[in-house]
Amino acid sequence: MRQPMSAATLSVAHPTPRPRHASGEAGASADARRRVRDVHVVGVPMDLGASRRGVDMGPSAMRLAGVAERLRALGHAVEDHGNVRVPDRTSLTGSGREFLPAIAQVCEELAAFTASVVRRGGTPLILGGDHSLGAGSVAGVATALAERGEALGLIWLDAHGDLHTPESSASGNVHGMPVAHLLGLGDPRLAGLAKPGPAVKAEHLVFVGLRDLDPPEQAFIRQAGIRAFTMRDIDERGLRAVMSDALEIATRGTGGVHVSCDADWIDPAEAPGVGTPVRGGATLREAHLAMEILADSDAMLGMDLVEINPILDRRNHTAELAVDLLASAFGRRII
Repeated sequence: MRQPMSAATLSVAHPTPRPRHASGEAGASADARRRVRDVHVVGVPMDLGASRRGVDMGPSAMRLAGVAERLRALGHAVEDHGNVRVPDRTSLTGSGREFLPAIAQVCEELAAFTASVVRRGGTPLILGGDHSLGAGSVAGVATALAERGEALGLIWLDAHGDLHTPESSASGNVHGMPVAHLLGLGDPRLAGLAKPGPAVKAEHLVFVGLRDLDPPEQAFIRQAGIRAFTMRDIDERGLRAVMSDALEIATRGTGGVHVSCDADWIDPAEAPGVGTPVRGGATLREAHLAMEILADSDAMLGMDLVEINPILDRRNHTAELAVDLLASAFGRRII
């Protein structure tokens, strides 16, 4: 049985040297372009940032779908560190923004984990849990890069902008705030996790797949000059052109890219097990192509896959899709 992580279990073993070209799983190529990675998996079973219960079971659903086994079959070294310790929601009082102290505690521990992994040359893979965890996962990667004088690029795959602050949010749900916190806005307990902050500069941030923004988020994107590719951009230009531009922006002047993927960026016809579905999202093949392009770029330093809610899913379909996408992101090839 996996035990919850505590501060004492955050250390990461030195990566074990491995052959640079390993044989892949069935249907995958041992193509030289696939870099063999030391992948460090951690679950964040948190639903404190969402209004609907159930997303805390997302890490278990992806483990049940065989995430570690799939990545090992591609030749990667994979270590599953269990789960970050998350307070039980029923033990807390209040709702929405009142959970900020507990969420900040979880994100602080997660940031320490991802920073430790990146310092040692590994690739953190975070299984969510609601998207408020992104304030911690990305901050840790940014901290590790800052220690060697490099900035972090961020590609945010999501139907939503997640740009609210506690003051601007009508719902108070913290999973709608992580990008604002990464830009140094909002609650200082989350906005200040990256050392030095902010975790990400606006010019290094790219949204892909947006289709549901609130007016304050629309205004902020325009004001800050953030590059945001909506589903219309994907429809008109094609996914390859959009992802190529996203990578060019996120890698320009940075030491690499963290990818934070909300399962709701995919159309709910393909990914029904999400709490905030929005019709008109990425198709199955568009989602796979995005992951394949990321793998080919070799720019990815870490990844989150979040917001899978098994209660709303059909026979673990969305978690299985997520694991398929992770295999593509980590180098699975058709030929």
